[in-house]
Amino acid sequence: MIRFHSFLLAAVLLIGGGAYYMSQNNGSFPGVSIAEAQDANTEIELAPDMVMGDENAPLTVIEYASFTCPHCANFHENVFKDLKKNYIDTGKIKFVYREVYFDRFGLWAAMIARCGGESRYFGMTDLLYSGQKEWIGDGDPGNILDNLRKIGRTAGMNDEQMDACLQDEAMVQSMVAAYQKNAAADEINSTPSFVIDGETYPNMSYDDFAKLIDEKLES
Repeated sequence: MIRFHSFLLAAVLLIGGGAYYMSQNNGSFPGVSIAEAQDANTEIELAPDMVMGDENAPLTVIEYASFTCPHCANFHENVFKDLKKNYIDTGKIKFVYREVYFDRFGLWAAMIARCGGESRYFGMTDLLYSGQKEWIGDGDPGNILDNLRKIGRTAGMNDEQMDACLQDEAMVQSMVAAYQKNAAADEINSTPSFVIDGETYPNMSYDDFAKLIDEKLES
């Protein structure tokens, strides 16, 4: 399980021939600080949750995960598929996915996933997790961007569309502000973590997950 502490996200987004920076100084982003992003009086609209399943399901499960987290990839490969088949697709739970950004690579992946819109998002998460080792590769930023674009093309996006998303400063601010606010509210300190019926739980096997959900549904 990967643990993280309250940190100020810093990333240099190198897209094409240009660049823009999210500075580490005071946790500031271009034109807005983390504190400002969390301020209810700002104009920033928080990035929406990505949701799968029946909106009126009797139980809501929220996952906090990073696209660069190996344990998150393992969860999606070995637990989520059965969870989807037995609980999401059957209308028993509403599943909410919330992104955690450990690094710029996880942020880039999330931006590409969101670029395709809600209809493609969870298909993109499947590709990102199943191919995590391949697209991260040797950790070279240029290679990672190229690999993420390849995944985006597989999902039907073109380079112009993806570059526009990757250079969308407002999108970055919105996503990071939502992450900071939600993770703080739910006291998230590791990934993957799950909020079920208002309680936070660590990573677990499918059997333990199913047992917990069944107990919640029966109570």
